[in-house]
Amino acid sequence: MVIELRASDLALRPWRDDDLDALLAAYRDPVLRQWTRMPVTSPDEGRRWLSRTQQDWADDRRYTFAVLEDHADGPRLVANVVLKRVTPERPAPEVGYWTASWARGRGVAPRAVTALSRWAFDRFPELTRLDLLHQVDNLASCRVAQKCGFVFQEVLPARPPFPLDGHRHTLDAA
Repeated sequence: MVIELRASDLALRPWRDDDLDALLAAYRDPVLRQWTRMPVTSPDEGRRWLSRTQQDWADDRRYTFAVLEDHADGPRLVANVVLKRVTPERPAPEVGYWTASWARGRGVAPRAVTALSRWAFDRFPELTRLDLLHQVDNLASCRVAQKCGFVFQEVLPARPPFPLDGHRHTLDAA
């Protein structure tokens, strides 16, 4: 896939098979595993995860990007962003993301989410808004949503696998 988005020193591109080692390294972080629905804990799970992201692109319904940061020794994985549930019957697709432990606290997530959001509105001109959901105790995600211009809308009831209520933030098309 040839798509690549830029956000200053970040490059966003579809995940590839050769990203397996970086994916596994990111998922060694217990904090990341706490907030994700499907943690990757083995090479087999990682290969299935990568295959699923590639199939989602082919199905034109879910778009997952590896976020890479420029380094002297080459690009380094720092995050993941995803546009979920892009279907005609859904009023607003959901934006999701995670940040690798070694990249937290440096503004990676807001830059990547903003780049993904711009791409989503350009790629799908019929979209009027995007949703960003997170569990109420995930204060970092609340801050990311605010930094990206997503506005808090409501508290959502808990639903498995997340045990606590959630927040729904929205970003309207410009």
